[in-house]
Amino acid sequence: MSEAPAGGPGRTGVWFVGARGSVATTAVVGAAAVGAAVVPPVGMVSELDVFAAAGLPALDRLVFGGHDVTDTPLPKRAEQLAACGVFPRSLLAVVEPALRAADREIRPGARTDSDRPQREAAAALAEDIAAFRERHDLDQVVVVDVSSTEPPVAPHPAHESLSALEEALAHSRDVLPASSLYAYAALRADCGFVEFTPSPGVRLPALRELAELRGLPYAGSDGKTGETLVRTALGPMFAHRALRVRSWSGTNLLGGGDGATLADPEAALGKNTSKRSGLTALLGDQVEGLTHIDYVPSMGERKTAWDHIAFEGFLGTAMTLQFTWQGVDSALAAPLVLDLARFLARARERGAVGPQEQLAFFFKDPLHADGSPAEHRLITQFEALRAWYAGDGR
Repeated sequence: MSEAPAGGPGRTGVWFVGARGSVATTAVVGAAAVGAAVVPPVGMVSELDVFAAAGLPALDRLVFGGHDVTDTPLPKRAEQLAACGVFPRSLLAVVEPALRAADREIRPGARTDSDRPQREAAAALAEDIAAFRERHDLDQVVVVDVSSTEPPVAPHPAHESLSALEEALAHSRDVLPASSLYAYAALRADCGFVEFTPSPGVRLPALRELAELRGLPYAGSDGKTGETLVRTALGPMFAHRALRVRSWSGTNLLGGGDGATLADPEAALGKNTSKRSGLTALLGDQVEGLTHIDYVPSMGERKTAWDHIAFEGFLGTAMTLQFTWQGVDSALAAPLVLDLARFLARARERGAVGPQEQLAFFFKDPLHADGSPAEHRLITQFEALRAWYAGDGR
């Protein structure tokens, strides 16, 4: 990937919220390495043969930038991730120009201690995105939130309608949580939005109203990278075989920044709710068990999930199934982030507006149209994705 790609059709911007974090850095490294054919596109759904004719923006036509409140340069962050085993050190020299190019496009994020009304903060964020689009002559920009997980948001009257929100933003410094402030800025900047975390983001009714008003697509929430991926494959198996699941318990051990964030019980609450939503939808509320998240700093960028499933077979026979998932969180998330940016960009080109239910395949708690149930069965989600981008779904 060149340091400053030439202009032309099909150039899509990817603007990260949390642009200097592990996931965003790994995504930039991956796009550069795969785009230059240095490594194969392992883990990238958008590179499967079934999507070859879907009209997705090419990896080497993506341009990266974003917001962050930290100042560690991307090349330095990539060195740290390589040292932790997220990707081979040998890639660093190949992708350094792309990392430096993306680093020049990172702007300071919104600070929680600011004393200015959030309308002004949102306007500044939106201007950063608009200037990025103009500077690189981009067809469009997709904003992807890969920042730290926030606690669930408390109900607020200003969240219920766009008119109430606009009025509150003119005076309040905290009517919106940070993830929703970035979502508001993205929509005001005429960008599609992806909430890759379980944070409130674009879920608020007022923001969904804004997306509809401006004719923009959005997707979320909480990327399905490991344990829940397995759950949404196994859950339907039990249901389709008429096996009664009595309990499903999970323990997650995380290091890194995500683990540190989720050590806060309030932040972990949203994550646990998201992880549990698929099981409830697939198997019902009668399934016992909890999911625990434990922060283990020495694990670094790695994570381990262990699940224990107790189920009942024919004639009431008690049985169990256990599985262990061990992986590197950033390397699992980054290809999905690139997939989502490409799929959402193509959806917008096709005129899609509102929640993109065909992207449920990528999320633990997929956003869907009001009044319709979310689909959680993994194979059904994949078939919906395939059908939509093959052109026989909308």
